[in-house]
Amino acid sequence: MPEPFTALVMAAGRGTRMRSSLPKMLHPVCARPMVEWVIDAARSAGAQRVVCVTRPDDGVAEGLPDGVDVAEQREGEGTGAAVLAGRATIDGEGTVIVLSGDTPLVSSELIAAVMQTHTSEQATATLLTTEKLDPAGYGRIVRTGDGAVERIVETKHTEDVSSRELEIEEINVGLYAFEADALWSALDTVGREHGETYLTGVLPVMRDAHQRVVAHLTADASSAVGVNDRADLMEAERLAQRRILREHARAGVSFLAPDCVRVEAGVEIGSETVVGAGVTLGGRTRIGERCTIGPQTTITDSQLADDVSVVHSFLLGVRMDDGSSAGPFAYLRPDAHVGPKAKVGTFVEVKNSELGEGAKVPHLSYIGDADVGAGANVAAGNITANYDGFKKHRTQIGEQARTGVHTSFVAPVSVGEGAYIGAGSVIVNDVPAGALGVSRAMQRNIEGYAERVERERG
Repeated sequence: MPEPFTALVMAAGRGTRMRSSLPKMLHPVCARPMVEWVIDAARSAGAQRVVCVTRPDDGVAEGLPDGVDVAEQREGEGTGAAVLAGRATIDGEGTVIVLSGDTPLVSSELIAAVMQTHTSEQATATLLTTEKLDPAGYGRIVRTGDGAVERIVETKHTEDVSSRELEIEEINVGLYAFEADALWSALDTVGREHGETYLTGVLPVMRDAHQRVVAHLTADASSAVGVNDRADLMEAERLAQRRILREHARAGVSFLAPDCVRVEAGVEIGSETVVGAGVTLGGRTRIGERCTIGPQTTITDSQLADDVSVVHSFLLGVRMDDGSSAGPFAYLRPDAHVGPKAKVGTFVEVKNSELGEGAKVPHLSYIGDADVGAGANVAAGNITANYDGFKKHRTQIGEQARTGVHTSFVAPVSVGEGAYIGAGSVIVNDVPAGALGVSRAMQRNIEGYAERVERERG
């Protein structure tokens, strides 16, 4: 296990290139703010404490997760100035890992690997490097003859960089491990270049002091993917989504069309579940084992147990128990609870209702503010008229009840256990258990009506 460390996350700045009132660091990647990806990775890698550097009133501090300390950067420009802003917040000595808040794809494994290298090499400074990216715009790693890191050449202003240095392919990713006391001491001596204080300026200072500076070379280029505008955000989203799907797949989930599926960060899916094309899973959704989800289904903030089937449907704030099903073309709204082996069928809407074990609502119905008992069958075209213009009222349909097609229940009303309802009824009074409830006008046949209509038209 790597030694414990403090993570210093540089999260300052509004990010005007995002063309948004939302601070750049809070823009979501797979529904999680990008800076939170970095914070979570640091914590998973073993960070005992996370400190985020923000600008006063930039709005970032208000969007940080619980347990994160904030250090305000009130002066200076550049990465060195941002790190110096955290100095007063980070007490004592120890190891500090410096991370960028706009690189959401950095992984906990990579942070831990850098920390392991830093510890095993007994280094004063360890920097993450890669040769797997286009080096344009990145700082180039200049090494000595024996392979040690000599310095980093910044290439933001290429007029100050030699052609030989620009040919170097190894670049600085922007993730560092430092011994804190040496970091602060070196930063105090770093001057400004083009009005900025570069964090990389500490490396020559440390080398001149005969302190060990090493690099951890990685092939994981995604760790360096930074977000500066919405095009970058789109790319980060794509890569993060593939990472999420890969993790679920390795845990036993099958994706039939992974290029057209969205699974947000934090969604849980059980093994042997199959996810079809056009599926979106978001929020606090948890899906059990051996489920069939999709195609063309959206599920948000919902809890599905094992062996559940949902196809061509929309679910929001729903609970579905073992073996239940919904769809195709079902709409389940908040506080709908579908009991074990219960069925919500085609073009059915359910809201704030309980469906008991084995209950069925197969076709073309609206069930709102209702309790449907175990084994009951609600026929096609049934409506619970739950709103009287002032208040919502509940409908009770008892166990094993059978309702007829095109029936309206004017709540508050109850249908007893085992009762039947005649087709086309409007039920305004309670129906006792075992009774037949019928409420419709007697049929009248008017002879010669069609002939009379034709004469009137002529």
